[in-house]
Amino acid sequence: MGLKNILYKVENGIAEIVLNRPEKMNSLDEELIFDLGHVMNDFSLNDEVQAVIITGSNDNFCSGLYLDYLQKISEYDILQNKEDSRKFKNMLMSIYNCSKPVIAKVKGYCLAGGCGIASACDIIVADESAKFGYTEVKIGFIPAIVMLFLLKRVSETHAKDLLLTARMIDSKEAYRIGLINYAVQSNEIDAKVNEICEGLKKNSLSSLKLTKEMFSAVSGMDFEKALEYACDLNAITRMTPDCKAGVQKFLSKNK
Repeated sequence: MGLKNILYKVENGIAEIVLNRPEKMNSLDEELIFDLGHVMNDFSLNDEVQAVIITGSNDNFCSGLYLDYLQKISEYDILQNKEDSRKFKNMLMSIYNCSKPVIAKVKGYCLAGGCGIASACDIIVADESAKFGYTEVKIGFIPAIVMLFLLKRVSETHAKDLLLTARMIDSKEAYRIGLINYAVQSNEIDAKVNEICEGLKKNSLSSLKLTKEMFSAVSGMDFEKALEYACDLNAITRMTPDCKAGVQKFLSKNK
């Protein structure tokens, strides 16, 4: 794939995507949004990939929308804006619905749409340089799409604080409120992400896929329907080769 502002590689079952517009703090435009979604969809279907890392170049994650892109969309009519919003939503959903675990490795600025990308990931690891912020209301915009992903990670109390004040927080506060999973030192972030990836690789890929599927499916169900769905998925999982092999291995160790 010839991609202008994204770098990627796959090594030992781990795919790494690097947002690569360092001179603009890896800001988003329509091309980068499309390319990121396209790469995520490919990795979701790639049997060689067991986990995906998303990060940014030059010690920044993503600073939100590129200024030229903001100027462009400010001139769109309502139908153009709706279509453009759907493209951004689809990109975030390609991350959230990826069949493989997705880890955000965050350094530096992670703002607005960049926070949306991170919050759509399954696991967020950030170092002490990380700055998280939903700055949309400062320019008369609203964090409409990213809000829904944020509310999957933090309480409404914390979400209102972040979205209404537009203030930036560091990794320690982000960890305290539950926005991120791990807050580490800069010299430890690579090792921590690698540790998580190696742990994920030891788990059954089919089980990880089905567990991720459950997260996506049950969020829109009432409790009884979610339980019925869980029963069905439980029964299906018992019949997978991974489960049968895992049960036999466990039983043989405990005889």
